[in-house]
Amino acid sequence: MRPAYLLVLLLLVACHLAAAEPVYPGTALVDFAGYSGCLKLHNDTTTVVLGPHAGGRILDYSYCGKPAIPLNPTQNGYTWQPGQKVVDPYGGRFDIGPELTTPRHTDLWLGPWRARFSGPREATMISPVDRNTGLQLIRTFRLEEQGSHLRCTQKIRNLSAKTHRVCYWSRTFALGGGICLVPLNPRSRFPRGYLTYGPGNVMDFRPAPHENVRVREGFLEIRGNPPFSKFMADPEGEAVSQASGCGSMTTSAWLAYITPNDLLFVKRWPVYPQRAYGEMCAATLSVYYYPFIDELRKAPEQRPLPIDFCELEPIGPTETLSPGQAASFTEDWWLTPYAMPAEGQDVDLARMREVAGGLHQ
Repeated sequence: MRPAYLLVLLLLVACHLAAAEPVYPGTALVDFAGYSGCLKLHNDTTTVVLGPHAGGRILDYSYCGKPAIPLNPTQNGYTWQPGQKVVDPYGGRFDIGPELTTPRHTDLWLGPWRARFSGPREATMISPVDRNTGLQLIRTFRLEEQGSHLRCTQKIRNLSAKTHRVCYWSRTFALGGGICLVPLNPRSRFPRGYLTYGPGNVMDFRPAPHENVRVREGFLEIRGNPPFSKFMADPEGEAVSQASGCGSMTTSAWLAYITPNDLLFVKRWPVYPQRAYGEMCAATLSVYYYPFIDELRKAPEQRPLPIDFCELEPIGPTETLSPGQAASFTEDWWLTPYAMPAEGQDVDLARMREVAGGLHQ
């Protein structure tokens, strides 16, 4: 009986190994920010750490040891359960919109996700099915073998019995106090190429000039600390193709953000000029600076959010999803060294455009 027993044992071991998480180059399981079992993607220069424990976030996006994304240490290890306190989590967040008309979806925003490595320097995180909306999100992240290029794709699945009108909404925190640069659309519907939110519920389509908010050489240039927190824009970008899956033109928009620790954080995403966008101002991008002007009068420990950030938020077009349908949206990220200009020194916009453009060649 011993040979038969050993054969069965070997078969069980083989089945266990076959079912185990595959090992891919540039991947590792790590402990990070109070969480165990985070998924790390890495190459010689760039590190990405994914946390599925509370909302399927990017916890770290670093180049040569310099992070671009802030975390709040008081949230380390935070997890949410229904009925418990809801926090506004720091990190590389993603969401669905439109912002003010989409039903609450806390299971997607803060619930525990499943996660697995799905290829070399690639991982996938899968949300629970949201109990309020019946929607599910699948996020896939792939880091290139060399350099900082990170591709972020979110799929929205409608597993409910009713039709939903939703859109992709990125909510990435970048280190606060930096300089945001948005190439404006010369055919924008906004008189100044952008608008601002506030005070209160006002959308100001002709915001007053300010020394920290300028339009210069075709760019909206925002320096911390601006007098307004929330900016909306409709960058159109360069034409990519004449036909998308919906038979409309596709263009490629981008923005750049200079971090206080001397990195250039670049995002690029598709824009569909002939499709409907669901935000009230039909914007394809939102930028949010924190702390806003009133919060600056408070000490950091008295603010609701103690760590400064700038939120970089590409927005996707409206997707009408019947039961069983799904839609995906992808944005691409890069990091590269770039010195923060000294106080009183202007950003060399021609050089910045050249550096940013060279990242996605």
